[in-house]
Amino acid sequence: MGDGKLNRAIEQGKARTTEIKTRVPELKERMPELKERVPELGSELRAKSSELRSRGQDLARQYSKMDVSWARCGYARIAREVLLSGILGPMIDWYVRSRAVGEEVFDDPRLEKPVIFVANHSSHLDTPVVLRAIPRKWRNRTAVAAAADYFYKKRWKANGVALMFNTVPLGREGGGTEALAHVEKLMGQGWNLMMFPEGTRSRQGDLGKVRSGAAILAAHVGADIVPIFVAGTHDVMPPGQNWPRRVPGKLFPRRHKVEVRFGEPIASPDVASRKETMAKVRDFWAREGLPEEAPSPVMHDVLIIHDVLRAHEAELAAREPSHRFSSHLHAAPDAVNGRSASAG
Repeated sequence: MGDGKLNRAIEQGKARTTEIKTRVPELKERMPELKERVPELGSELRAKSSELRSRGQDLARQYSKMDVSWARCGYARIAREVLLSGILGPMIDWYVRSRAVGEEVFDDPRLEKPVIFVANHSSHLDTPVVLRAIPRKWRNRTAVAAAADYFYKKRWKANGVALMFNTVPLGREGGGTEALAHVEKLMGQGWNLMMFPEGTRSRQGDLGKVRSGAAILAAHVGADIVPIFVAGTHDVMPPGQNWPRRVPGKLFPRRHKVEVRFGEPIASPDVASRKETMAKVRDFWAREGLPEEAPSPVMHDVLIIHDVLRAHEAELAAREPSHRFSSHLHAAPDAVNGRSASAG
């Protein structure tokens, strides 16, 4: 049966070789034509690249016009802190009991320069919950990337979210690195940025496709990425629901448990490593922001230890035979007459 499969594979290989040999003359005839098309293809690629750059620059200019820059002035920051801590915060606390884990990451010396916070996204509550979990010193210098096609269609909505959360418009349809120019400029002024790399809220609460924009931006500006996992907000206010809800109870409804877990900073060395960088972020989310499990200590089986000891004893017995259980007993000298006790 095995020989039959081998013979078939050999025959298929021979047929393929014959086919390639028959096509060689055709390829030789087409070689001058292909050589002539090389400059044409290069021109097409350059034109396409120039078109993408131009589109990205156009998007950057549009996002810059959409941006509500006055929301980052001193008075707006004071108003935002009052709204977030004094009004919106207590309202959220009526529905959730939130807890932050891993806040010691903000003492990391690697975070002396602006960073990019990246969080999973399954609810409109994610932004205020994460901002409240970030220490005030950092929160006051953090902008939030918001979908330009959702939050910036109408000016009143753009002004509202910018004042409340310090948002900055960002596209979800790509546009290349040129489309990130206005955000790079913002980070160059010392602002941190919070992004949701999934691009939209998860409808079922699970992880969606992770885009690489955060890693590309981090590589361009030389910033570290701080991964954040948000747990519980989807139950409070899932997509399609316009107001939070409490947990139904027998007597009174209860608050939901929500946790914000910060991870260790992740470096994004270059644009070429963007997929590897975001794979680390996704891995952090996949384990729900919990520490990586340490390898379990080796558990020795008692029976294995017993077998090892028996083998060791057998080896010793082979080197120096033991007479403890020998059936032959050596004659002991008689204490009185010095003769053998077995003698008559």
